[in-house]
Amino acid sequence: MAGLVNFEDEEEVRGYLENLHVEYSYQCYRERDPDGGLTPDLKAAYNSFLKSCEKGGKRSINACHNVGLLAHDGRVNDDKPDPVVARDYYTKACDGNFAPSCFNLSVIYLQGAPGVPKDMNLALQYSLKACELGHMWACANASRMYKIGDGIEKNDTKAEALKNRAKQLHKEQKEASSSLTFGE
Repeated sequence: MAGLVNFEDEEEVRGYLENLHVEYSYQCYRERDPDGGLTPDLKAAYNSFLKSCEKGGKRSINACHNVGLLAHDGRVNDDKPDPVVARDYYTKACDGNFAPSCFNLSVIYLQGAPGVPKDMNLALQYSLKACELGHMWACANASRMYKIGDGIEKNDTKAEALKNRAKQLHKEQKEASSSLTFGE
């Protein structure tokens, strides 16, 4: 598998993929190594996600979220999280209606981080958006904020409605996962 592959040459790519399949199948099934000897290169992944995010398009939203995740946990920066970069890329993905990014933004603003001050209004705004997009934990967080008046005006009616939405999403998630059958 060593060497460079010309991805513009269909035959070369086909051969590369066949070799890749043989190698990883052997490692997975014969050697019982599901990782296939892969060593993760998070910096390369980060750079690839960054390129895809900046390029734009349909799949860029997920790439922007991944840039945010890698910046947020710091594994691509010698274990030094960068909440400002994480915020910026989560925002791009959230603007594209990617619920996990909206939720992660809400958490950053809920807790505050170096370079990103705590902002309960933004935390609520992003929790509500993630909730609308179907993120159960975002609904639960927004419900809690309204219930106890955590940095916002207390509102039991909104708290109850959001709690019910979280319960409904949880029920739907359980039903969906129980209806999945292996091999279908």
